[in-house]
Amino acid sequence: MRVLGVDPGLTRCGVGVVEGVAGRPLTMIGVGVVRTPADAELGQRLVAVEQGIERWLDEHRPEYVAVERVFSQHNVRTVMGTAQASAVAMLCAARRGIPVALHTPSEVKAAVTGSGRADKAQVGAMVTRLLRLDAPPKPADAADALALAICHIWRAPAQNRLQQAVALHAARSPITSKGRTA
Repeated sequence: MRVLGVDPGLTRCGVGVVEGVAGRPLTMIGVGVVRTPADAELGQRLVAVEQGIERWLDEHRPEYVAVERVFSQHNVRTVMGTAQASAVAMLCAARRGIPVALHTPSEVKAAVTGSGRADKAQVGAMVTRLLRLDAPPKPADAADALALAICHIWRAPAQNRLQQAVALHAARSPITSKGRTA
């Protein structure tokens, strides 16, 4: 499985591609950051993020895109920019028919470090260890993008089985859409 992880942001949008399957060693295919000038107009910045993600999709041909789920922060301006960059990443993937998965920061931290409260340094250290890198990717947005991809590779099989079980149960259930038995 090849996954493009996207740590959305308007100034720095982390991107990283990891390949592998759960339970086996993973391989980093590429890592980087799509940057936009902080003084540019919002529309221009979003176009720059789109162009950067499109380049990564063209070059690495992922089977899945894993994007950090935006969560409420104290700074509304920051969360809006993150949400906008996140939407651009999802749009780029959807245009190509690539499935998108959203993972919360705590899910990613828990998957990679074992603790949903891990700090950036711990995430970077574990990404370095898991991908057998010489040093943690810089900046932290790049390491976070790789962590998202790793999280998705490890969580996707269980999530797929759960979705299949729910679909099978729904297909066999005699309950109608109005909550009454047929």
